[in-house]
Amino acid sequence: MGVTLTHHRITPTGIARPWDDEEIIVSKTDIKGRIIYANDVFQRVSLLTPDELIGKPHNIIRHPHMPRCIFKLFWDTLQANKEIFAYVLNMASNGDHYWVFAHVTPSYDNNMNVVGYHSNRRKPDPEKIAKIEPIYKALLAEEAKHSGPREALDAGTKLLNETLAKAGMSYDEFIFSL
Repeated sequence: MGVTLTHHRITPTGIARPWDDEEIIVSKTDIKGRIIYANDVFQRVSLLTPDELIGKPHNIIRHPHMPRCIFKLFWDTLQANKEIFAYVLNMASNGDHYWVFAHVTPSYDNNMNVVGYHSNRRKPDPEKIAKIEPIYKALLAEEAKHSGPREALDAGTKLLNETLAKAGMSYDEFIFSL
């Protein structure tokens, strides 16, 4: 399954993009999720230039194997003016993938109004990815059972909430328990 990325169809290659453990991918967006800043690590790992990133929606790097309900959780949390941590599978412009452990926070102006979002992403421990991947695959499979996007998102969100309830943890507790 291909996705549109920088005006052409990209098919996932199954190849992991290399980046160093000590590097941090940094981006900033406006309140609509459009990129207003992308550091050099983000540009290099995503294989996108500033012109291809700035002003574009952050989902330009969305990998098709990433469940949409996780992004709903992101937006719900951020719009409640809270920070969120999550494991995210991203896709570079050539179809290669890269996992990140993202920490996203609202950005405020001098009057404490949210004006955008700041994201720092580190390279995650492969053992943690091995634990989250089956959960994401189950969420994605649940979403795929539904033809309408709203129904798919609701079904994935329901399964995510059931998974958390079964574990007896909040989302944050679950992420940090991996």
